[in-house]
Amino acid sequence: MEPHHLTSKVFYLQSTMTTDEGTSNNGENPAATVTEQGEDITTKKDRGVLKIVKRVGTSDEAPMFGDKVYVHYKGMLSDGKKFDSSHDRKKPFAFNLGQGQVIKAWDIGVSTMKKGEICHLLCKPEYAYGSAGHLQKIPSNATLFFEIELLDFKGEDLFEDSGVIRRIKRKGEGYSNPNEGATVKIHLEGCCGGRMFDCRDVVFIVGEGEDHDIPIGIDKALVKMQREEQCILYLGPRYGFGEAGKPKFGIDPNAELMYEVTLKSFEKAKESWEMDTKEKLAQAAIVKEKGTVYFKGGKYMQAVIQYRKIVSWLEMEYGLSEKESKASESFLLAAFLNLAMCYLKLREYNKAVECCDKALGLDSANEKGLYRRGEAQLLMNDFESAKGDFEKVLAVNPQNKAARLQISMCQRKAREHNERDRKVYANMFNKFAERDAKEEASKAVSKKAIEGAAAGKQPESQAMEEGKAKGHV
Repeated sequence: MEPHHLTSKVFYLQSTMTTDEGTSNNGENPAATVTEQGEDITTKKDRGVLKIVKRVGTSDEAPMFGDKVYVHYKGMLSDGKKFDSSHDRKKPFAFNLGQGQVIKAWDIGVSTMKKGEICHLLCKPEYAYGSAGHLQKIPSNATLFFEIELLDFKGEDLFEDSGVIRRIKRKGEGYSNPNEGATVKIHLEGCCGGRMFDCRDVVFIVGEGEDHDIPIGIDKALVKMQREEQCILYLGPRYGFGEAGKPKFGIDPNAELMYEVTLKSFEKAKESWEMDTKEKLAQAAIVKEKGTVYFKGGKYMQAVIQYRKIVSWLEMEYGLSEKESKASESFLLAAFLNLAMCYLKLREYNKAVECCDKALGLDSANEKGLYRRGEAQLLMNDFESAKGDFEKVLAVNPQNKAARLQISMCQRKAREHNERDRKVYANMFNKFAERDAKEEASKAVSKKAIEGAAAGKQPESQAMEEGKAKGHV
């Protein structure tokens, strides 16, 4: 199973530790055993973290830097006293590997484990809680013993929509990342269905990878990478070559892709604060044109990157001359309107509404802004708001036939929606009525039986049983 298909479903496996004190059935102390026989897994070889594998894993693959890992564990002090256990909480513990969310010993130790493995770790204070200790459970300069079971791991979901999953093979250097518009030099290898279709070094501008047959998922992932980082990227169709595929590479429509990418170097694009107004306006004209080319080619995510640059440069620009102010407002209005259209195509209707609101803040009677906001609201089933916007379009331009048709559409959709609701509620009330009728009937039978018993009558079933006993039945 490929790593991006690993599920986060966690299997509860039994721990091999038998007592809270950490003493095995034969009286041995696990911590002492690790001290004597454990492997030094530190890079410094200072015996700060010693490890013994107690159960071999079920896979040859280990988690990578940044992966989300799921573990069960038990922790003890050097005197054998248990201070923590995920088993007691009946819930696995999850963290992102190598990102300082846990003690150093865990980042080091878990990175050496395989899925399903159980190991013992002995951790010196400098790899645990040091001289500070932790709360009231772990004293200063404590050596700790852990039993850890690696249940599962999965790559980092970069945009929280499962569209781009990253697994880092080699951590990058420093803390700087490319920005949109940065010039990057990368090495990439692309695979689909086990077949390599692309392998090359390439220099390009982040956000314009499409011009070099590079999918948008790589553009978007690069702004989260560091120099010399080497990672594996799993791209869903939305972030790959989409519905069009890539005949040049023999990629079918809606294919899932895997790329191994190394960021060799990059030069950041100028940030907004590094540019004067004249330069921003000149660049806005350039990226507006680039965005339009991408939009016409159906590359809506790429178009969004270009139009968003205009917003980042000009939205908070103050102290402009009258001429500059008019130019800036014109670029911003076009950018918001074009972003709204892109988001409509991408089916991100809330974002489309937000961009229309921004455009209408600049021009309250803008026909395109009103119409596109109406479209988005109609697609969100907000029929009244959509109808209101299309009516405003007609107030601005009575000849807009499309808006008139959309008003009819809103009215029809609203009626259909109300009819569906009426049927749903009618069915619901019928079910409630049936249930109430059954309950009333049951109460009536019970009441009759009670009244019969009070009058000295036998229930029918009891009379039949007595009849059988007397041979009458």
